[in-house]
Amino acid sequence: MARFLTRLIDAQAFWAKPLGDFNQRWLSALLHRMWTIKDLLHGRWLGHPLHAASTDLPIGVLTLVIVFDLIGQPGAADVALIAGVVLMGLSALSGAADYSDTDGTARMRATVHATLMVVALVLYAISLAMRLGSVEVQTLPIVLSVVGYLVLTAGAFVGGDVAYVLGNMVNRHAFRGAGTKWVALDLGGVDDIPEGQLFKAKAGANNLVILRTGETILALHEQCAHAGGPLSQGALLDGVVECPWHGSRFRLADGHATRGPTVYDQPSYEVRRSESGGGWEARRAEG
Repeated sequence: MARFLTRLIDAQAFWAKPLGDFNQRWLSALLHRMWTIKDLLHGRWLGHPLHAASTDLPIGVLTLVIVFDLIGQPGAADVALIAGVVLMGLSALSGAADYSDTDGTARMRATVHATLMVVALVLYAISLAMRLGSVEVQTLPIVLSVVGYLVLTAGAFVGGDVAYVLGNMVNRHAFRGAGTKWVALDLGGVDDIPEGQLFKAKAGANNLVILRTGETILALHEQCAHAGGPLSQGALLDGVVECPWHGSRFRLADGHATRGPTVYDQPSYEVRRSESGGGWEARRAEG
């Protein structure tokens, strides 16, 4: 079943890829001028992707529409449908923010997800208009809301695929625990850490981005928590490093995220002179 559904979703690439590329361009151009709103929609203030949390609300409320229709409570079904349509619209805003920073296969599948959700929203809107325009219970608006719910469920499945199979908007460092052991830094053949510039080094299996000012060394994991971008190739902005891929910013002193699309902080590292002399060593900082 899983393989069949994956093939079915990927078969939509012929229309979903060009549509996704087009949507990403205009959404990115629009939202990248409004970083405060964009961060709000991503959920940086929450420390959790807002879209993943917000989608549960309309699905739950729209489930009640079917329940109320089945037990013969058309007034309650109308109220639930109005609330569900409004909540779908609000959830779409956070989804659009995430979509603007989604690439590759994840963007294609996110386009399929978004298209299904728009179709479901249109079906619900038609059902609502028919319900509010009549004082009698009609079969067609009920059927439309049931069909809308089936499309909504399909869209939710594809959205889950984007998050759980392709790892969109997940923390790239979820399984990196804080280490207590100091590990020698591999400077890649350089004699010493250069001053005043972003520098990439290796501590065991982990790549670090390092900034040195005298004997003060600031270091973060080099892979961006949002989508894995190489922070060592990013921009240095007054003690903050900006990811070159999507513009996430992290404070070098402690890895705190100061701008999205990331909703996660970056692992920070302690760096010191090697006790054995001749070189540097690092370990992940607590917290």
